[in-house]
Amino acid sequence: MKLYKRRPGCTLYELSDGVFIATTPQTRAICNDPLIYGLSYTRKLRQGCVSVLKTLQPELVEAQTVVAHLLRGGLNFGLREALGEAFGWNAHGSTFLSAQRKRTTGDPESWEIRESEYRKLVVPPEVSFVLGDVVASGASLEYGLTTLADAVKERGASLRSILFFTIGGPRTEEVFHAMDARLRREHETYQGSILIYLEGRFPLADRETSLKIKITGTDLLRHGGDMAPEFLESQYECPMFPVERCTIYDAGSRAFEPDCYLQDVLEYWEQVAKFHELSFTDYLKERAPSLEPTRFQVASLSELAEMQCEKLRAELRV
Repeated sequence: MKLYKRRPGCTLYELSDGVFIATTPQTRAICNDPLIYGLSYTRKLRQGCVSVLKTLQPELVEAQTVVAHLLRGGLNFGLREALGEAFGWNAHGSTFLSAQRKRTTGDPESWEIRESEYRKLVVPPEVSFVLGDVVASGASLEYGLTTLADAVKERGASLRSILFFTIGGPRTEEVFHAMDARLRREHETYQGSILIYLEGRFPLADRETSLKIKITGTDLLRHGGDMAPEFLESQYECPMFPVERCTIYDAGSRAFEPDCYLQDVLEYWEQVAKFHELSFTDYLKERAPSLEPTRFQVASLSELAEMQCEKLRAELRV
């Protein structure tokens, strides 16, 4: 990972050709503090994307650019408004498709798309797609990209590029790499894709991940992976940050079903509160082993967890 570009409010690091980690104050806050939810969450996410767009300066043409919204998590990024704020645009298009994943019956470790009925696809003769989503298993992203590629082909249009924002893991690149050969074969105009990981490329919990609490196929972890130096340093701002169960939790409920989302976070911290014999230092080594425990001043893990539970119950008004 090397420094690519920096401006006030945003730094870009390059992982490989066309693959970046971006860090902003707003996206650091989102990935650290689960008490940012609802409109506060989507507003910060949009503001972070504005800063990234201004820093990256992608080669996009307003009349050819379409924001593809993968319902419902893709709505969180506010990319239609972000492009307008970053570049003063007003006439770029939007397209919508539902892509909700479900665990496969009989195999809880695999996923399939079961809610995909809604589509409103806008494809100009020459098109560049801009989209965002939280990527864990990659099922929704794979379905969404395939659907968009099919629509471009059916309409006889030319695809120029894809710009993708995510809070997600390495499955993102696997999906794009799998699509790349098809897109280059079908479109002489295709210039490639740009992937923007916000704050880090976070590993995904699976059956082999050694954690006391995890949800496989869903939880994006701070255990390993590639993270922006600014994000790593921000972990020391609050001892709750590095020991959260997931970097983002459920993006859809976090924006649109606050009580459901807060209950999910509360259930995690209620479990942690029962670890009376476990020290914060030992739990930190499990959840975020790259951090230095001596920089935190925590007397009791269970007491810390109960403090977080009280905050979450207050938000839930219970």
